[in-house]
Amino acid sequence: MQTFSLPPFDLTDQVAVVTGGAGVLCSALCRALAAAGAKVAALDLNAGAAQALAAELGDGALGLACDVTDRPSLEAAAQAVLQAFGRADILVNGAGGNHPQATTAPDRPFFDLPAEALRRVFDLNLTGAMLACQVFGKIMAEQKRGVILNIASMNAFRPLTRIPAYSAAKAAVVNFTQWLAVHMAQEYSPAIRVNALAPGFFLTEQNRYLLVDAESGGLTRRGEQILAHTPMGRFGLPEDLLGAALFLVSPAAAFVTGVVLPVDGGFSAFSGV
Repeated sequence: MQTFSLPPFDLTDQVAVVTGGAGVLCSALCRALAAAGAKVAALDLNAGAAQALAAELGDGALGLACDVTDRPSLEAAAQAVLQAFGRADILVNGAGGNHPQATTAPDRPFFDLPAEALRRVFDLNLTGAMLACQVFGKIMAEQKRGVILNIASMNAFRPLTRIPAYSAAKAAVVNFTQWLAVHMAQEYSPAIRVNALAPGFFLTEQNRYLLVDAESGGLTRRGEQILAHTPMGRFGLPEDLLGAALFLVSPAAAFVTGVVLPVDGGFSAFSGV
C-alpha cells in the first residue's frame, strides 16, 4: 500500500504581517497565526490596539501603526518588520471596510453619494491591498517565496443593495488576486502564492448598524434577509475564518494559487428557493 504524509499546517519561524490586524476578524487571525508558530506583526491605524494585541501574543510580536493607503507608512512598517525578523513570509491584507456616506439610504440616494466617500472605500479596500502587495510583495520577490492572502467578500460575487462602492471594490480585489497570483509566479517565483478569502456575513462593529437595530437589539430587515439566504442560519464567527486562512497560508496549500475561497455558511450556494 502506498503511504503518504499529510502536508504540514505548521508555521514555525514564518513571519506573518497582518494589515487591519487589531480588528475583530484580523485579531483572531493574528492569534491563530501565532498559535501555529508564526511571528506576527499586526499593522493597524490604531497603534494602541495593535500594540496591545502584540503584548498579548508575546514571543516578540510587533504592533505597528500603519495606514495602508499611504505607501511611506507601509514602507516604514516593512522596515520595522525586517529589522525585527529579517524577512516577511506571509501577508494578510485584512484592512478594509465600508463608509456610511458611501451607503445608499432613503435620504441618501445613489446619485448624491459624495465622491470623497466613494474614493475612501476604494482606497481602503483596493488601493490599500495593492500598495501592501507592492511593499511586502517586493520582499517576497527577493526571497523567492512567500504567501499573500487578500480578504475579499461575498459582495464581490453578489453585490448587495445599498453598498455599491464596497461591492465594486471587493470585486476588484478578487480580480487583482487572480492577476497577482499569475504575475508573481511567472515573473518572480512559483513559490510565491496569492489567494483570497471571501467571508460571508460576519457581525462586526463596521456592519452592525446595518444588521442589528440599535434600539431593540433585534435584527434589521436586512439582517433577517441575510440569514434567510444563509443555509446554516447564522452569522459567521471570527473563528470560522481561521481554518481556511491557515490552510491557504500554510504548506498544505503549496499548489494552490489564484483562488478565492468562500467562507459563507452556504450563502453563495443558495438560489433562494
